[in-house]
Amino acid sequence: MTRSPGEISRAAKPRPLRGDAPDGSASGREGSDFLAQMAACSHERVRVARAACPESELLRRALATATPPALRLTPGGFELIAEMKLRSPAVGRLKGGDEDIAARVNSYARAGACAVSVLTEPSRFDGSLEHLRAAAEALRPLAVPAMRKDFLVDPYQVIEARACGAGGVLVILRMLSDAEAMSLLGRARELSLFALIETFDERDIERLHGLVSTLGGTGLLAGVNCRDLATLQVVPGRLEALAPLLPDSIPRVAESGVGSAGDARRLAQAGYDLALVGSALMRDADPAALAQAMLRAARSARSGGECA
Repeated sequence: MTRSPGEISRAAKPRPLRGDAPDGSASGREGSDFLAQMAACSHERVRVARAACPESELLRRALATATPPALRLTPGGFELIAEMKLRSPAVGRLKGGDEDIAARVNSYARAGACAVSVLTEPSRFDGSLEHLRAAAEALRPLAVPAMRKDFLVDPYQVIEARACGAGGVLVILRMLSDAEAMSLLGRARELSLFALIETFDERDIERLHGLVSTLGGTGLLAGVNCRDLATLQVVPGRLEALAPLLPDSIPRVAESGVGSAGDARRLAQAGYDLALVGSALMRDADPAALAQAMLRAARSARSGGECA
């Protein structure tokens, strides 16, 4: 059973962190250096983009594009968000700049992915909005949405995602105040985009409960990233420990550290409804086969079976 925000605070209170902001935002929190760097780069990208294209013009372009495919989830089932990224700060280069993005995202969709996450952050992930545009265009005939994965700090970037054909965006709660998160989520809802809200710890999840209470759960997914932001390494057991604290009114997504069918089975048993898988798929010689194996294992666990 999902616990209330007050119960979260009592049952799993995080250790005090120097300089923590009253609203639980990124200021002074563990791992904030990495997110602060990403936020600074993101703000600069927004400044340059807005100078080149005013928000009113960008919004006009976004609304003129075709409606992106909707995210389709099976109640009581288990789904996969497959990820397209060329580099990860944790593991280094995954693929070269000549990667056939359309072919890769097509293989993900045909393997059963319900959405494809596309990195657009350029400095540490070698991503771009062109990658998102290419992925969305390739996925449209298959009725699978692309999701912009980036360190979003301004609603302008949500409009950019929609203008590129995306059907969803990632919102990293740790690096935003509640007001900033509400602004991003509000714009996403206005543009009919789903939003994966990423959390890292109990305090983030407590804030997530407040956002869901205020906004309602329509179009929202609750994600847990199990990386330690100081080392960028996966923390074993964190996904399972935090799963019971997540709202049960919206789908729950396990992020990072999902590398095998066994991992997917374990996380389905822990209560997650989806897994976001990136590096494992990018490095595997047959990513479609791995994606299918993960879905089989997780869905079998949900139905009480044992097959992989």
